[in-house]
Amino acid sequence: MMPVFLILLGAVETLQTDLLPDKKFLLLPPMNFTIKVTGLAQVLLYWEPNPDQGQRNVNLKYHVKINAPQEEDYETRNTQSKCETTLHEGFSASVRTILRRGHSLLASSWVSAEHKAPPGSPGTSIVNLTCTTNTAADDDTNLKSYQVSLHCTWLAGKDAPEDTQYFLYYRYGPWTEECQEYSKDTLNRNTACWFPRTFIHSKARDRLAVHVNGSSKHAAIKPSDQLFDTQAIDQPNPPINVTAEMEGSRLSIHWEKPVSAFPVHCFEYEVKIYNTKGYFQVEKTTTHAFVSTTDGVSQYSIQVRATVSPQCRAMGLWSKWSQPISVGKEQKRITEWFLIALTATVCVISLTSLLLCRMYHLWTKLFPPVPAPKSNIKDLIVTTNCEKAVSSETEIEGITYVEEPLFEITESSVF
Repeated sequence: MMPVFLILLGAVETLQTDLLPDKKFLLLPPMNFTIKVTGLAQVLLYWEPNPDQGQRNVNLKYHVKINAPQEEDYETRNTQSKCETTLHEGFSASVRTILRRGHSLLASSWVSAEHKAPPGSPGTSIVNLTCTTNTAADDDTNLKSYQVSLHCTWLAGKDAPEDTQYFLYYRYGPWTEECQEYSKDTLNRNTACWFPRTFIHSKARDRLAVHVNGSSKHAAIKPSDQLFDTQAIDQPNPPINVTAEMEGSRLSIHWEKPVSAFPVHCFEYEVKIYNTKGYFQVEKTTTHAFVSTTDGVSQYSIQVRATVSPQCRAMGLWSKWSQPISVGKEQKRITEWFLIALTATVCVISLTSLLLCRMYHLWTKLFPPVPAPKSNIKDLIVTTNCEKAVSSETEIEGITYVEEPLFEITESSVF
């Protein structure tokens, strides 16, 4: 038994010695490393093992490093690798052969390849590209299925000529589609796209690639790529069948889950309660009902929105708010009614008094005009004006003659 054990132990040690990195052992780099574009924002990296490396080491692996547009590295045993990345700024990568054992690493030299950026004038590519998806029930089939729509918007490049026209494509998995429904800006340039039906899955987890290129008679338009996390851009539908009831000061609100491929337990909700007097309340819940306390004398508006919870996928966007519904009746308090009635009474009495005074001239009868004293001032003015044609001495005498009677009358009246 002992000789057999010693033979096996020697074989294991020989194998381990054969696999250990040796300073004299040289790893050779891969051959024929190429980068091939296989789709929108998608490339295939391909290489071949060095034929001179031999089959001595079965633990050979490859270290792949993405240099641009963003640095990334990983290890693989395969001789090809798919990569999703934007390509409008170019793409370059490197690969080398490695051998790991424990904490030891033996590596070959790097070999690199590059995919050049597509041509185009700076400042002509689109900016601010945003996309959202939405799920709707498919009414064309008897089965319970859903269709995902896609809506994207963007702005024209700041240096894009006025005759620039943009065109959008999306890729999800192996499917690629070109937009057929565009919205335009004031210069008739495409700045939004609508896909009512897509190949995107209703519970999508893969990334969505969007590519926008353009054309112009005056410049080469630079294309643009962007990758979206489908879970992050998905906007659920609002909750349906929202109802509300008020009993005294108790407000009860109920609703149903949105139209979605996700089950009931996958949603979180926000309830918004507000009125015209400035009351505003927003609360979160995971159930389909919410109860609140009100003053019982006001009218309230109710809205609800939803989002898919993290227990079912990465949280995305909130839905739009549901259509507002109203509950309760606006009731005036006693003090408010008293003030309104008092104001109305004062207005009616004032208006009635004004009309009576106008019809019967009561104001003139109550406050007759004060008679003005008689005066010979007009005669004085007339006499003076008539005598302006004579000499200055005569004019002075005329004035003295007029004033003397006035003096006498005043004198006699005093005594």
